[in-house]
Amino acid sequence: MKIKNHTLRSVVSSLAILFFVTPIAFAKHIIGGEMTYKYVSTNANGSKNWEFKIKVYRDCAGGGAGFDDRAKVTIFKKTANGGIEQQPLPVTVEPTINSTNSVLPPNNPCVIIPPGVCVETAEYVFTRSLNVNPSGYVISYQRCCRNDFVTNLNNAGDQGITFTIELTGQAQLLNNSSPTFKFFPPTVICTLEKINFDHSATDVDGDQITYEFCSPIQGGGTDGSTPQGNAMGCNGVTPNPACPPPYLNVVYNIPNFSPTDPIGGNPQVSIDPNTGKITGTPENIGQYVVGVCISEYRNGVLLSVVRRDFQFNITNCQGVSAKIKYDKLIGSKEFLINSCGDSTINFINDSPTQLVNGYLWSFNINGNDTTYNTRNVTHTFPGAGTYLGSMVLNPNTNCSDTAVIFLNIFPGIKSDFSFKYDTCVAGPVIFTDLSASEAGPILKWDWQFADTKSAVIQNPKHLYAAAGNYEILLRVTDKNECEAIKTKNISWFPVPPTLIIEPSTFIGCRPASIFFSNLSSPIDSTYKIVWKFGDGKTSGDISPTHVYDTTGVFSISIDVTSPIGCKTDTFFQNYIKVEPSPTANFIFTPINPSSFNPKIDFIDQSKDANQWYWKFDTTGLRFSRLQNPSFTYKDTGLQTVQLVVTHPQGCKDTLTRIIDIEPKITYYIPNAFTPNNDNKNEFFVGEGIYEGLKNFKLLIWNRCGEQIFESTQPSLGWNGKKNNNG
Repeated sequence: MKIKNHTLRSVVSSLAILFFVTPIAFAKHIIGGEMTYKYVSTNANGSKNWEFKIKVYRDCAGGGAGFDDRAKVTIFKKTANGGIEQQPLPVTVEPTINSTNSVLPPNNPCVIIPPGVCVETAEYVFTRSLNVNPSGYVISYQRCCRNDFVTNLNNAGDQGITFTIELTGQAQLLNNSSPTFKFFPPTVICTLEKINFDHSATDVDGDQITYEFCSPIQGGGTDGSTPQGNAMGCNGVTPNPACPPPYLNVVYNIPNFSPTDPIGGNPQVSIDPNTGKITGTPENIGQYVVGVCISEYRNGVLLSVVRRDFQFNITNCQGVSAKIKYDKLIGSKEFLINSCGDSTINFINDSPTQLVNGYLWSFNINGNDTTYNTRNVTHTFPGAGTYLGSMVLNPNTNCSDTAVIFLNIFPGIKSDFSFKYDTCVAGPVIFTDLSASEAGPILKWDWQFADTKSAVIQNPKHLYAAAGNYEILLRVTDKNECEAIKTKNISWFPVPPTLIIEPSTFIGCRPASIFFSNLSSPIDSTYKIVWKFGDGKTSGDISPTHVYDTTGVFSISIDVTSPIGCKTDTFFQNYIKVEPSPTANFIFTPINPSSFNPKIDFIDQSKDANQWYWKFDTTGLRFSRLQNPSFTYKDTGLQTVQLVVTHPQGCKDTLTRIIDIEPKITYYIPNAFTPNNDNKNEFFVGEGIYEGLKNFKLLIWNRCGEQIFESTQPSLGWNGKKNNNG
C-alpha cells in the first residue's frame, strides 16, 4: 500500500484527498442515496476531525451487481478564486449493507407490496482530519448506473449518480453538523392514493431547515463495461478519482417532468418548504427519480445543502379496500344503489379478498340496525324509501375499511304498449303507450323499431320500408330515473297499395329481351309473385327478364300474395309491342381476294330489309348505303366488313365478317442491259408487283470481287457505274 500511495502522489500534484480502490462490480440498479457529515473533534494543531456518511440505495430485484466493496471518494479543496485542488490519499471505505422496504403510509399492514419490490441500503462511513479552509471542501462519490426504464428521465440508464456535499468554511468555523433525514424514503407509492409522507430532517445544532424538490446529479457512465472502455474515467462505471465540480443535472423528459415537478399528479405531488411533507396524488404507474434538497441556515447564513436522490416506484397497490357493486359513486367510499319497485336487494361485495378476515354489514331500518357477517348479503326492506347502511372489512382491527351505502327504493314502474295496423294494406303502424309509474307520470319514451329508426314521443306512428318480423322495444323513464323495458313482435307483411313496374322498353324488335323492374313496396323473397307476359309464358321472380320470340302486342299481368295471405294484382293492357326484324346477310366476290385483285363486289342476301349501311373498316370512315356496293382495298391482310340492315318498321340487324386480302409479289430480274445513253435498257433493274415486299437487297460485284453497287429498294437499278456515279 505504501508503494501504491507514493505512485499516486507522484501523478497528482494538487491538494485534495481521494479514497479509492480498483473497481470490481458493475451495478445497473442504483436508485439513489445521500451524503451527510458530522463534526467529531478539534486537534491540538487546529485541524478538525469530521465523520462522513454516504448512503447508497439499490434496487435488489432482477439482475445487476452488488455494491462497491470499497468506495472511491474524493475530497476537493476549494481555492479562494473558486478553483479546485485535489490530492488522492487512499483509504478503504467498506459498506454496511441491509435490505428494507417502505410504502405509504409507512408500515401499513393493509397494503400488499407488489412482488419483487425491494431496496438494499449500503452505508459507507469514514473519518478524516482536515485543516480549516475558509473556501471550503467538496466531498464526492460517483457511480453508474440508474435503471434503464425510468419514466421521467431521458435515457436514464446512461445517467449515473453523484453523491456530494460541500463542507463550507463557515460550517468548519462553527463546528457544524449537517442535517439528516428522519425516515427512509418510500419504495412503493400507490397510484391514485393520496401521499402524506414526512420527508423532514433533524439537525443536532437546532439550525433552520428549508425543503425543496431539486435536480439529482449525473455521475459516471457506461464506459468500462467493456474491455475497450475506461472504467475509472469521468464517463466510467466507477470514476476514480471522482470528477471535480460543477456537476451536470440529470436530463428530465420535458415538458411533462422537471426537477420541481418530477412526478405530476392531481393534485400535483409537491413538498412543503417548511415541514418537508410530500403530498399529492400520483396518477400514472412508473419509476420516477426525485431529488429533495434540505438547506441549513444559522442566523441567515447558509451552512450546508444535503441532497437526497431517490427513485419512487408508483404502482397499482392491492390491499384492504371496501367496495360494492353500485349505481353511482358519491365519494371514494360512498356508494349509491337505486332500486325501482323491488324491495329485495342483492348486495354484491367487490372488495379484494386478500388480507380480509371478516365482514360486517349494517342497515338502519326504522331506527334499528340489522347486521350480517357474510361476504354478500340479500335483504328485503319494508318498501319505498331511503335507507343507510355500511359494509366493514376486518371490523374492530387496525386493518379495516368501510364502505358507506345509500339505498333508494323507488315506487315501481311498468312499460307496456299496444299497436294496430292494416295487415293487408301497406301503411303506418300506430303505437299507443300503456306504461305507468307509481311515482307519477312517465317523463321519457325511447322507441326502437328494429329497422335502425327510433322515436322519443309517447305515441308514435312508423311506416316500415320493407316487410318482415320486427321486435319493438319501448324504454320508459320516470322522475326518479327509474326505467322499465317492454318488447313485442310485429309481423308486418302487407301487399303494396299499388303495383308499380317499369320495363326496360315498351317497343322491342324480335327477339325482344325485356327486363321488368318491380318497384312495388313492400315485396321481398317471402312473397309469392306470378307474372304473365301475354305470350303464354310466366315467371315467379320479383323482377324478371323475358324474351319475346314472336311479333305482336302483349298485355302483362302480375299477381302478388304476402306470407300471411294478403293478395293484390294488376293488369296492363297492350303493354309491350314486338316489331318484326330483318335478317342481315351478304356474300362477296372474288372469294379469295389478293393484292393482284383488291376490288371486291358485295352482294346483299338480307331478308325483310329496305335500308343498308356498309362499313368497310373499323373506323367507319369508308362506308356505303348501296344495296350491292363494290370496294377496292389498298391494304392487304384481315379486313372487317359490317352490314346493318333496317326493316321498314325500323328494327335493325347486323352482320360482321372478316375478309382476308392475300398479299402477292412478282419480281423479274433481266439477264442483260445496255447502258449506252439511248434511253433503252439503260438500267439493270427488276420489274413486277412488289407492294408489301420486305427485306429487299440487290448487291453487284466486279470480276475482282469488289462490290460496286448496293440497293435496298426494288425500283432502284444499276446504271453500270460504280455506285451509279463512278
